[in-house]
Amino acid sequence: MPIVLRLDVMLARRKVRSNVLARAIGITDANLSLLKSGKVKGVKFETLEAICDFLDCQPGDILEYQPEQPPDAADQDVKRAG
Repeated sequence: MPIVLRLDVMLARRKVRSNVLARAIGITDANLSLLKSGKVKGVKFETLEAICDFLDCQPGDILEYQPEQPPDAADQDVKRAG
């Protein structure tokens, strides 16, 4: 998936444990774990806002767009570098 969640990185930077964030924003530890691992199809703006408010960050600090490359494009990049 081209959207990568960097919530674990922001939690580490802020020295906040997952269970503390989950309680503060009103979601379960299990749902926060799924969010951190990227095993979700979407996130409510309300939840994203609560996370950003608690961690004092911007959505771009925890969401990153990484376009997928076709398999042959990745092979060509390796050949060029070698």
